[in-house]
Amino acid sequence: MPVYIWTGKNKKGKIQKGEMDVFNEEAVRARLGNQKIQPIKIKLKPKDLFENIAFLQPNVRQSDIILFCRQFSTMIDAGLPIIQCLDILQSQQDNKTFKVMLKKIKEMVESGSTLAEALKKYPEQYDDLFVNMIAAGEAGGILDTILQRLSAYMEKAAKLKAQVKGAMVYPIVTLIIAAMVLIVILVFVIPVFQEMFKDFGGELPIPTQIVVNMSEFVKSKILYLIGAIILFAIAYKRFSKTERGRIILDDLFLRLPVFGALLRKVAVAKFTRTMGTMLSSGVAILEALDIVAKTAGNKTIEKAVYDVRSGISEGRTMADPLLESGVFPSMVCQMISVGESTGALDAMLEKIADFYDEEVDQAVENLTALIEPFMLVFLGVTIGGLVIAMYLPIFKMAGAVGG
Repeated sequence: MPVYIWTGKNKKGKIQKGEMDVFNEEAVRARLGNQKIQPIKIKLKPKDLFENIAFLQPNVRQSDIILFCRQFSTMIDAGLPIIQCLDILQSQQDNKTFKVMLKKIKEMVESGSTLAEALKKYPEQYDDLFVNMIAAGEAGGILDTILQRLSAYMEKAAKLKAQVKGAMVYPIVTLIIAAMVLIVILVFVIPVFQEMFKDFGGELPIPTQIVVNMSEFVKSKILYLIGAIILFAIAYKRFSKTERGRIILDDLFLRLPVFGALLRKVAVAKFTRTMGTMLSSGVAILEALDIVAKTAGNKTIEKAVYDVRSGISEGRTMADPLLESGVFPSMVCQMISVGESTGALDAMLEKIADFYDEEVDQAVENLTALIEPFMLVFLGVTIGGLVIAMYLPIFKMAGAVGG
């Protein structure tokens, strides 16, 4: 179907622009007339030569989905039909990939599918959590509210993810730069000093000899070292993709000093935020737990959530299995128990999530404050130690001359 680019004027005299997928120009004029827009200019959109090459197309970012939810919610709240909302959102979309996706979603809804069924065709952009909440919103007639909750949930989830990435990236980048500096010194700088020491003659101090031996080892084995690092990275990636590997690594990450505590707080915040959002949106508790387990991102947390689900299906409360898992703090379990007994579990989960969001903020700040001096000391001792070791023979020779 051809795509037409149009420019028109609305009832207030304001210029509007957009795109339409219709059979001919007359259809564009007819649709603009229904929207009370007077067409000024209509033309065929030129074809994109690369539109069928997938890897050249832009990705749909989470920020695109968040904006989509907010705009969609506003239009639904204003009383516009779903199909018209999708048509407007599609015409205003700059991301080509997302534009095509919205077009196909609109066509499925026009053909009789529900919005949730249409979104389910794109699991990479709309996961089980998103689809089930949309389904609950459609069933309950509160789609605008659900879309607002989804956008708020995704914004907080994205912020949480960015905080953890920021906390992890700093030490990793610093260590990589330190390793590169060390390799450059050992491969290119130390040999220069080594040639100079040969001219001096005599026995080298022990620290200097150790550094020279390290330099010779790195120079002679550099290709083997690079190969070993690459093989380790490949082996780690493959191991982490296996079921057994993920279980071992996820459990190990939660037990790490300092970082483990941060990841545990992030897991609690994500679990409570997701559960609270789904329960307040009308999703059944067993179904919500099943979705939360699948989207946990950590096998240890996933197992704990599935244990909770099994316990509830057997007539137990949510708090007891959570406490038995050993993953969730006792304070969280006690607060969930209070929420269950008062019938306000969704509100209690939201309060816990807000509390742990603040805990994550504080943990990231503390971690950064702890890492910075540690990394400075590490770099100072490493680089400074190499420099001192290489100048020891010079100091020794100067002392001998002076004596």
